[in-house]
Formats: sequence, C-alpha cells, structure tokens
Amino acid sequence: MKRITKAQYDEISHCFPTHRGNVTLSNLQVLNALLYLAENGSKWRALPSEYGSWHTVYMRVSRWFKEGILARVFAELKARFGVELRVEVCALDSTTVKVHPDGAGALKKTARRVWVARGAG
Repeated sequence: MKRITKAQYDEISHCFPTHRGNVTLSNLQVLNALLYLAENGSKWRALPSEYGSWHTVYMRVSRWFKEGILARVFAELKARFGVELRVEVCALDSTTVKVHPDGAGALKKTARRVWVARGAG
C-alpha cells in the first residue's frame, strides 16, 4: 500500500488550501485515503477507519476536484517524484439498472375472467 510521507507532503503542501475552522483530518490523511481508494478500487463506505470518516474524506476530495486542486496536486506529484496518475472511471450501479417486472417474466396482475360457452344455460 503506497502512502505519501510527511516529507513528500511538505514538498507539495503549497498546492492545498489552508484549513478553516475545526478540521479533524489533515490534507495528508485525506490524500492518503484517496490513494488507498484508487489503489484498492473500494467504495467510499469501505474506507478503513484509520483514514477517518468516509463522508469527511469524500466531501473534501469532492471539493478539491471541483476547485481544480486535485489536478494541481497530481501535476506536482508528477513533476517532483515522477508519479503519474491517470484517473479513468466507469461505474455502474446495479440498483439503478432494473428491469420492469414484465420483462423479467413475472405474471401479469389481471382479473380472471370466466368464459361461458355459448348456449350454456
């Protein structure tokens, strides 16, 4: 499992925004959590507790991505350490891809009709 050391982080720390308010996780911890997820291909909720709350990590990484911070960090990692990171993602969530019951062979819910032969009393 690859982690960024404190010395390596100090060289790229200028890429990150300064903390405001009460922050429980350092930028180094969040960056290492992101690298763990990328290396193992696991879900956010499966993040080990040693990296902190998955939701906290997710929200910070999401903000970093939207603000272009991750692109700066990856460019700096490549320039300083020769680390090339290329992120290509394709994800399908089976909970959103569902077949209608009619397409799955389920019986249709219709009222039974009793057929009476013609001429029967």
